[in-house]
Amino acid sequence: MIARSDVAAVAAQLGREPRGLRAVAHRCPCGLPDVVETAPRLPDGSPFPTLYYLTCPRAAAAVSGLEAAGMMRQMSARLAGEPTRAEYERAHRDYVARRDAAAAAAGLEPLPEGMQSAGGMPDRVKCLHALVAHELAAPGANAFGREALEAAGQWWSRGRCVPVPEEPAPEEPAPEEPAPEEPAPEETVHADTMPQDTVLEEAE
Repeated sequence: MIARSDVAAVAAQLGREPRGLRAVAHRCPCGLPDVVETAPRLPDGSPFPTLYYLTCPRAAAAVSGLEAAGMMRQMSARLAGEPTRAEYERAHRDYVARRDAAAAAAGLEPLPEGMQSAGGMPDRVKCLHALVAHELAAPGANAFGREALEAAGQWWSRGRCVPVPEEPAPEEPAPEEPAPEEPAPEETVHADTMPQDTVLEEAE
């Protein structure tokens, strides 16, 4: 269950209502979501292979700067080395396993075997945002995502990226009214307890 305030924050970050939102996968140090987990299938049943989505616009801008500087090209070239390629393939398998688990938890049909994971895994690097989101959601799972994350800097240092209204506190129930007091029973006076002169007067 995702809080309404988190849904509102993600909508403000994306500039639209999020689709297939399942959970907050990671929170920025400022407290807002910066990665969300999405359902592997949209409400109409169509596949949605991106399990983890980077939502914070400042984080996304920082990562876009790394892409523009050529980091993806450099990483793709490093895939020619066997250790790096093997590690990237492990990240790919981790992503697919987590996506299949999310589908099972949501009661959805898993995506077809062999479908892409995210970010170009396991053959190339084509989206650092997806790799960073994977590493934030599952620390230690994606080495390239970790490299990009370390190079991106502290995007949260300027505070929250979007203003989000506080979630209203639940209303307290009205206090119960006390039950009305029952009237005291009328006292019955018996002749044997009345003063003697009163009894005589009534007998005359």
